[in-house]
Amino acid sequence: MGNEDVGDTELGHRLAQLRETVGLKQAELARKVTWSPAVLSRVETGDRAVSDDELSMLLAAIGTDDATELATILARNWQHLPRPPLDHPDQSLLWRAEEMVAGLIAAGSASDAHPAFIARLQEYVKDVERLAQLILRREHQIAFIGSIGIGKSTAICRSTGLEVTNAQGRTVSVLETGAGGITLCEVRLSRGPGYGIKVEPRPLDEIRSDVDDFVDQIRQGETPASEDDIIAAVPRELERAIRNMASLTQKRSKGPDGKSVRTDPAKELAAEFSGRRDLAVEVLARMSLHRRDRRDAWHTASASATPLEWLRQTFEAINNGRHPEFSLPSRIDIIVPDLIDIDDLDVGIIDTRGIDQPLARADLETLLEDPHTVSILCSGFNDAPSQSVQHLLRRAREIDNPQIDTNTNLLVLARPDEAMAVKDETGVGVSTSEEGYELKGEQVSTALLPHGLGDVPVLFFNSREDDAEQLRDFLRDQVRRTRAEFRDQLDEVLVRTQSLLDNAALEQVRAVQRDAGKHLASWINLHLSPKPLSGHIHDALLDEIGRAHSSTVNATIRRNGEWRSLSYSHQLGHGARRLAVLALQDSITSFTDMCETLSASMPDARELLFQANRLMTSAYEELLRKMQLNGLSLYRDQLRTAAQFWTDNASEWGRGSGYVNRVLQRNRTWFEEASRQELEQQLCAFLDREWRVLLQRVETIFEQS
Repeated sequence: MGNEDVGDTELGHRLAQLRETVGLKQAELARKVTWSPAVLSRVETGDRAVSDDELSMLLAAIGTDDATELATILARNWQHLPRPPLDHPDQSLLWRAEEMVAGLIAAGSASDAHPAFIARLQEYVKDVERLAQLILRREHQIAFIGSIGIGKSTAICRSTGLEVTNAQGRTVSVLETGAGGITLCEVRLSRGPGYGIKVEPRPLDEIRSDVDDFVDQIRQGETPASEDDIIAAVPRELERAIRNMASLTQKRSKGPDGKSVRTDPAKELAAEFSGRRDLAVEVLARMSLHRRDRRDAWHTASASATPLEWLRQTFEAINNGRHPEFSLPSRIDIIVPDLIDIDDLDVGIIDTRGIDQPLARADLETLLEDPHTVSILCSGFNDAPSQSVQHLLRRAREIDNPQIDTNTNLLVLARPDEAMAVKDETGVGVSTSEEGYELKGEQVSTALLPHGLGDVPVLFFNSREDDAEQLRDFLRDQVRRTRAEFRDQLDEVLVRTQSLLDNAALEQVRAVQRDAGKHLASWINLHLSPKPLSGHIHDALLDEIGRAHSSTVNATIRRNGEWRSLSYSHQLGHGARRLAVLALQDSITSFTDMCETLSASMPDARELLFQANRLMTSAYEELLRKMQLNGLSLYRDQLRTAAQFWTDNASEWGRGSGYVNRVLQRNRTWFEEASRQELEQQLCAFLDREWRVLLQRVETIFEQS
């Protein structure tokens, strides 16, 4: 009965799960099979193997459908797809996929198989394998994305139970919260064996750049000549951490007249150094980075604080730079035994850095493109959906990001009494919060219509007053919606594939499919080249520079184009993908429309047309990803070695108003030079080649004779 690929530990763990599901204690099950509890314990920990007869006895004693199914699962021989873990909830569907792949490979090995038929079988195998991999992976993320100060961290702590009661009897979040500018970096929550914190430190070069910005901010005059001369490139949460690490925190005291007087040790220190570099070195020395080499901390039984209180205190110390053993973090991971229970999935939660300006950051757009990440786009009540959220959605649409339709949701974080202030179109106020939510929901749907998301799931949630279970249920539903999409796609492909195998020998069906193939081949011949590119790869970059705060642009320039808030390479990758969409999207839509039209008039060709359309769509998505990667690296070498370009841009700082416009002009001029135009032409040639490869791949599945 036992599968050779299944280890004793995995089998023992599954047996323990089945026992616990029916509420049996170890001693009770051991008594049923006339074993000692010690023997059963060794089996469940994997320290003792079981024979087939012993396994049958244990499963019969547990006596559930899942126990019976385990015997069937263990008898399966996986040859083509990876074997799923014994406790995977989609065992049956994945086994159907395994059997289908085996059938497809067998059908393709027939000596009289037509080349087009073999091509179709191979494409279906690729499709089944890809979808099976999506289902096989049970690790999902829920990413909270939104502006600073709207309550993302508070909502996360409410939904996960990460709250403690302080000395005043108030409930406070484990994650430090405030009016924005609190969280230093991205925070990830996951389940683990205890309560702990792991820190991924910032690279030393990045810390040096941050300290340089801090030094410039300290050295600037009290009365800048213009708005563009204000160096505010250091976010307040980062400034706070640097000051704490370097023991340069500002102090307040009472003056002779009783008024508060503030002294700034950082400015006093700056007065001692005439050179910027010397001051930066002094600040770095005071931060004692060589001693801050710790990477994790765990709650122990000897700690005086409760696990959650210890987490809150430790996180606050690290996040503010007050912990003497930890450096500036680029990411903080919080591990707890229980987080949010969603079926048999391993679900983590990401508290992204708050958006402080309507820019499309690389970290956020990467999450939006991940099929295993549910993106919770957060807005305050009055401005929902916020401009920063709409900007992300607009950019996702312009690069044809398919995850937006299935993995994106809106969370409107309301504060007390905001819903009651809503009025209808006649000016009459609402009588209940629920009515206010309903009216606001209509406004939100209208605002999302231009992004094709008028029916996106929306939850209104007041962290102070609403039941946290309401938010937990919403999060569970969104993850389950993603899983259901995976299952539905694989199930449909398996059904269509079975239809292909069932009808392979029917000449009438093949004749209709040949006719449909001729129509699609004719379409391909009319669309052999993409539309001429509209715009330039660097347009997206220039758009984002124009939207950014001048201090953000300055910080990016000083880092040769790569900063956490604005990345040249990311924007160029986005720009390349956007150009591909502009050149190909109409053709893809036209092909889909033709497949749907032919399906209505040629029922026997529906399966072929389904595959053709699916192949076209998936190959198009692959092409877009290639274009994005090409754009990421296209200018890398030239930007890396363009010392004069960065120097010229940096020289624009401090010359008065119009800084961003001057940088834009320098960037536009640089990208329009002949050597960069040649690179863009190479990108166009790449797109043309890849489109032809795509069309050839689709055409291969048509039987021409």
